[in-house]
Amino acid sequence: MKIVHIITRLILGGAQENTLITCKELAARGHDVTLITGPAIGAEGQLFDWTVDAGYRTLVVNEMRREINPRLDLKAYRQLKKILLELKPDIVHTHSAKAGVLGRFAADKVRRKLKSNCKIVHGVHGLSFHEYQSRLKNKLYIAVERQASKRTDAYVAVADTMTEKSLAVGLGTPEQYTTAYSAIEEEAYIAGVDERRIKDFRRKHGISEEAVVLVTIARLAELKGHEYIIESAKQLAPRFADCVWLFVGDGNISDMIKHEISLANLWFRFKFTGMVEPEEIPMVLHASDILVHCSLREGLARVLPQAMLAGKPAVSFDIDGAKEVVNENTGRLIEPGNVEQLTEACAELIADKDLRIRLGQNGRQSVVKQFAPETMVDTIEGVYKKLLPNYAP
Repeated sequence: MKIVHIITRLILGGAQENTLITCKELAARGHDVTLITGPAIGAEGQLFDWTVDAGYRTLVVNEMRREINPRLDLKAYRQLKKILLELKPDIVHTHSAKAGVLGRFAADKVRRKLKSNCKIVHGVHGLSFHEYQSRLKNKLYIAVERQASKRTDAYVAVADTMTEKSLAVGLGTPEQYTTAYSAIEEEAYIAGVDERRIKDFRRKHGISEEAVVLVTIARLAELKGHEYIIESAKQLAPRFADCVWLFVGDGNISDMIKHEISLANLWFRFKFTGMVEPEEIPMVLHASDILVHCSLREGLARVLPQAMLAGKPAVSFDIDGAKEVVNENTGRLIEPGNVEQLTEACAELIADKDLRIRLGQNGRQSVVKQFAPETMVDTIEGVYKKLLPNYAP
């Protein structure tokens, strides 16, 4: 099949890693794959290195940006139409909000012009509408998504919860949705990391070998929940002298978070790595003891199964797809924003090493097949083949 994937930008992020693994695996299976993306602008890093010698072509539409900009959006739409007219794909698979809308409208326009049997698929990694923004914005985004849904033949969601929330606002029909859990290159997480690297990492960040490390891997940005972790640390630090909090990532509220920690007089208990390359995440997790994830909105955070693959228990707010991997056997699922529950869940795991090990082992067993690249791409390829019944390999 001739397949085109379209994503807004190749920053460090779960949707981006998911898309790049999909493109690579599909190309390895003999499909003709093209990835179209906007530039990776901003402090979130970039993943263009992943596209080198990966078996597919990558095209950059410079006008495609995350922010709404009518002038640039129109130019990006026209560029997408031009590229799709040249490529004449069998499948167009879009990802993320901006590329999802522009890509689907462009693909639909092109297939009608060419009178082709091209099918349009949209990947639901997260939702543009949510309870943490104004009703007016939500109404606008839902209205736009409903128009895009009329041009969509199938949806691939990273969690069942994404399907439920999409259907609840009238996006598509149940039979259009398929869940494909976001793939992870698992070997580095399962194989473990050399103890010397772990010691060097801890020493670099001023963490003793005996300390219990509560790690959070997320952009330092709004709605990622770092403030709840700081509040719980105010209660936990006096109770446990041997634990530290490790924040992995960077973002637009980094200074605000550091200021809040200083005001709480907890600077010596918090460590910051800044931006970390994706290939270093397995080592970070193996150097830590508990994953704490307090994001308020997320499709299904990849860091949850990543931690489990590394044999670490996860403490997560019960949002979106988290409950599909985190439960009493793999970690602790808590009410969003509930600092008391967060504090007690962390305290339980800090105090009990055997419990941490048991939950980590359970977690690894529960996700190892579910998040394998072959599993995800088998599912996605199956969606394509169902849409193109006359396809003959």
